[in-house]
Amino acid sequence: MQLQEKFILAAKEHSSRIAVHDQATGKDIPYEKMLIASLILAKKFSKYKSRYIGVMVPTSAGCILSILGALMSGKIPVMINYSTGARENSIYAQEKCSFKTIITSKKLLEKINCEHVQGMVYLEDIMPSITIVDKIGALFKSKLPAKVLCSKVRHGSDDDTSVILFTSGSEKDPKAVQLSHKNINHNLENLPAIIDFSYLDVFAGTLPLFHVFGLTTNFWLPITIGAAIVAHANPLDYKAIVESIKKYKISILIGTPTFFHGYLKKAGKGDFDSVVLAITGADKLPEKLRNIYKNDHNLEILEGYGATETSPVISVNTSKANKHGSIGKPIPNVEVKILDIKTDKVLPANGEGKIFVKGDLVSSGYLGDIEETSLRMHNGWYDTGDMGIMDEDGFLWHRGRLRRFVKVGGEMVSLVRVEEILNRLLPDGVICCVVDVPNPTKGSDVVAAVATGEFDKKKVLKQMAKELPAIAVPKEFYVIEDIPLMGSGKVAFRQVEQICRDMQENGKK
Repeated sequence: MQLQEKFILAAKEHSSRIAVHDQATGKDIPYEKMLIASLILAKKFSKYKSRYIGVMVPTSAGCILSILGALMSGKIPVMINYSTGARENSIYAQEKCSFKTIITSKKLLEKINCEHVQGMVYLEDIMPSITIVDKIGALFKSKLPAKVLCSKVRHGSDDDTSVILFTSGSEKDPKAVQLSHKNINHNLENLPAIIDFSYLDVFAGTLPLFHVFGLTTNFWLPITIGAAIVAHANPLDYKAIVESIKKYKISILIGTPTFFHGYLKKAGKGDFDSVVLAITGADKLPEKLRNIYKNDHNLEILEGYGATETSPVISVNTSKANKHGSIGKPIPNVEVKILDIKTDKVLPANGEGKIFVKGDLVSSGYLGDIEETSLRMHNGWYDTGDMGIMDEDGFLWHRGRLRRFVKVGGEMVSLVRVEEILNRLLPDGVICCVVDVPNPTKGSDVVAAVATGEFDKKKVLKQMAKELPAIAVPKEFYVIEDIPLMGSGKVAFRQVEQICRDMQENGKK
């Protein structure tokens, strides 16, 4: 079943329930109105000739409806990241996918100071163009039996592409990932098999929908089961998000460690009482952060693991199967194997190597990039580019990106491992990132970028030396007032690394 059909079934069954509490407009929109509005937009979008249509709208009812309208009109939405160079990313997407039209918002462009790009169409202009005839036509269409309506908005097979998403570009240029309806449906069908989700749940819609983590868990999952979404356009507005948790009694809170860290700054006792499920992914969950939530708010954060190419969830801890520090067991109908980095032989339990994944969640590949696709996709197996182990109980343990291992004096050092220890030793509220900089004799030096210099560096280094070999202890601390983040909340490693290298050359700390 295609995703827009799943939405229709949920909208018909839960027509009077609120689908989206839209914080951008202050409106609460029931499923029946979401269905009518998506049908109106489908008619508007059908006039555009290209197979693809860009969507560059913050998390909101407008973004959700644009995606639904695109799919119902037979278009493939291309989600554009506006947080890391909106103009450049828009042009990059247009050229990569060979399309022109981008649905966006004047308000967004003004806020991020982005110039108009040829092909941009504004929601503010679409809305006034909707006639009474459009509304009546969509209303009557929405009253059709679900099966009949689904047949009118189905376009092709479940193997067809449902969305184009771009990899984060935190380490190299973004790749255009093609995710089919079957890919995303794999998560939608298998996550509820191990986690209790209900149409009575209220999801925090805080993640940007131009990343797969937000698209699947903050949008498709709730919208296809009839649950409510509290949509926040700005994921960094921690105060508003914490207030909305109390106001709407949000029960499902899914995000990155960076965002969970931000909520703490604005939360008081009892603010998370309504939350029954908290899941984090995209980056390693610091043990200190986990303990603060558990001790101060009686909330257990469950850690998961995924990738854009896997729609995204590969594994996740659950309330019934949870090992602190692990990234959980693979979800149902997913195969995972660990391969030796040198021989490519399958390793036994507790052997550390490259993580490979297989199942209907795996993308068919990268649009317009046969070479990269052939490098990462092998007979249905996806090479995640991550290092890890599978223990004797079937739990996965993430050891970091292969690219985040560096050779120092002939030895391999995991920057993620160094970060974990540093995070534990730094005072609360200090964000850090460990990168490497060139060393003419050893190849590389490990250095740490921190968001503040207000701690005892000598004491921290002395403690780190007890847990790490000398080559892995940071040689310098570079203070960066605002450590660059991707829109998803991940650290932008390439940017941090370049800043540290520039500071190294200039002799600054």
